[in-house]
Amino acid sequence: MDAPRNIDSGGRRSLPVGMRIDSWRASDGWALRCFDWPAPAGGAARGSLLFQSGRGDFIEKYLQAIGHWHDRGWAVTGFDWRGQGGSGRFLADPAVGHAESFDRWVEDLDGFVAAWLAGTPGPHVLVGHSMGGHLLLRLLAERHPQIDAAVLLAPMLGYAAGPLPGWAVRWIAGAACRLGLAGRAAWTERLGDGDGPSHRQRNLTHDLAQYADELWWRDRHPELALGAPSWGWLRAGAESMAALAAPGTLEGVATPTLILATPTDRLVDARAIARAAARMPDAELRWFPAAAHELLRERDDIRRAALGMIDAFLAEHAR
Repeated sequence: MDAPRNIDSGGRRSLPVGMRIDSWRASDGWALRCFDWPAPAGGAARGSLLFQSGRGDFIEKYLQAIGHWHDRGWAVTGFDWRGQGGSGRFLADPAVGHAESFDRWVEDLDGFVAAWLAGTPGPHVLVGHSMGGHLLLRLLAERHPQIDAAVLLAPMLGYAAGPLPGWAVRWIAGAACRLGLAGRAAWTERLGDGDGPSHRQRNLTHDLAQYADELWWRDRHPELALGAPSWGWLRAGAESMAALAAPGTLEGVATPTLILATPTDRLVDARAIARAAARMPDAELRWFPAAAHELLRERDDIRRAALGMIDAFLAEHAR
């Protein structure tokens, strides 16, 4: 294991000392790759924070943000979603990210959170990005865990499909699945080389160094990398988002929730995020007009502003 360092000055490409990479068995025996980083010794423990990233992500992409919370006294944990990162694959082809339903992910999250709540000191905080934010919100809406506060970063509550309405994406994905294409990639993903702008990089972050970090991890640990979503994944995501949009679902989320998003997101629908926040009884929505999708992997000014808002929110609601 590489020696740790100040994460702001280059430690994004090495696991920090004290962070444990392990596995956790879901209720059906599936092994999920997880991490645990206990609160720093010698200081006042702040509480326990569980972070879940988005589709196609893996633990190492978010070492910088995880390090920020750890430096502030939080014990931080989380896991790679089933079917991506180090938690196995649904299909033999690792270039395709597939799912038949998002329900299994909610079950995995529910089991992991229950064990985490029982075995760690409070206050307890959930933080989720994109698909992770979507699944955390489903957990809060459907299972009502005893969480002190939640933070959703660019949560996937609708697809950003350009001129197409959200229902059209669901219809097209459903039609592709009926034609037997459920396991096929919905598009070809082009990563770029990290040295210049690419379509994917512009959608995710304006920071070329942050984007290059992801490619560095993918190059050295190809087992963690995942390609484009399948048509089945798109259909499953649309069905899951429709379930969250049903009347009465979000109105029952009592957990204080901070939502950070960008109105120009090219991957998730900002209008759906605004509608969801308006329905939640204790939600605060803050916009980052200059950001791309990955707020915690953006330029320093954007990333630090987002982390500062999260710190302030947790200081008020997770004591």
